[in-house]
Amino acid sequence: MTENRVKRIGILTSGGDAPGMNAAVRAVVRTAIGQGIECIGIRRGWHGMINNDFVPLDASSVSHIINKGGTMLYTARSEDFRAEAGRAKALTCCKLLGLDAIVAIGGDGTFRGAQALSKQAQEAGMPLQVVGIPATIDNDIGCSQYTIGFDTACNTAIECIDKLRDTMQSHERCSLVEVMGRHAGFLALSVGIAVGATAVLIPERDVDFQRDVAEKIRQARLAGTTHYMIVVAEGAGSAMDFAAQIREQVGIDPRVTVLGHIQRGGTPTVRDRETASRMGYEAVQALLNNKGNCVIAYQNGRIVDIDMETAFRMTKGLDQERCEVLEAMTNRRANGF
Repeated sequence: MTENRVKRIGILTSGGDAPGMNAAVRAVVRTAIGQGIECIGIRRGWHGMINNDFVPLDASSVSHIINKGGTMLYTARSEDFRAEAGRAKALTCCKLLGLDAIVAIGGDGTFRGAQALSKQAQEAGMPLQVVGIPATIDNDIGCSQYTIGFDTACNTAIECIDKLRDTMQSHERCSLVEVMGRHAGFLALSVGIAVGATAVLIPERDVDFQRDVAEKIRQARLAGTTHYMIVVAEGAGSAMDFAAQIREQVGIDPRVTVLGHIQRGGTPTVRDRETASRMGYEAVQALLNNKGNCVIAYQNGRIVDIDMETAFRMTKGLDQERCEVLEAMTNRRANGF
């Protein structure tokens, strides 16, 4: 094994927050300290690196955060960091702090920022290793079958919809619930199956209103149902627009609930805490083995490291089995609500 050159690492969270980010920070810090590596927390993501916003981290500073949602390091988006001049300021911060490596916790944009910073550092004769840990409730990182925060977001959405269903059933109404997910339907698909939705609209499939909404409601009504739940992924279109079509073409008066950022909050679930801890541990192991410039990913039950260039080329689609389950569960000719 080549002698490890990493003595001090910076840790940051960037982009949208996700439940479990704190668990990942904790795992990185505790694993690194156990190997004699110092840790510096960069607050407010790449914006904080440009502005020298940092805090030293030790074992005690990450105590009692594994159960907390959000991120103790805060998060922000930085337009300045997209430019070479902004990254040059970030490299100045790295020099000031004596950072050998950065562990960036976030999504695809966070990883691409880390890669750009590393390349610019190398061009300046400054070796800087970067490792990405996927944390986003959208679960839309192509190289990883699972991302930190997804399970908690699903459970939050399910809890809200179950409560909404109580009043929906009482008033015999149609309810449209818009969930997050950006341009991906992973969240809507899992939530839709779990709540027994009448229909689920996702961006990966072109929406035919008559087929995917109107006919699903009609089938449910013919099966004896008088209340209907439509789950809409934000990337599939506006729940308000679909509600207007239902009102006009189906003749019922729906109610719309946009769950919004409530899905990003809350105490992380067992799966998110455990996955975050495993990924944080593996991020430090990659650096110890001089395998920087990689993304930590969940693949077939294992936590692995994948070269960043390779990771960016990888894509993933919706699980076909889940799609088939959803189709069977929303076939009202065979099933009631």
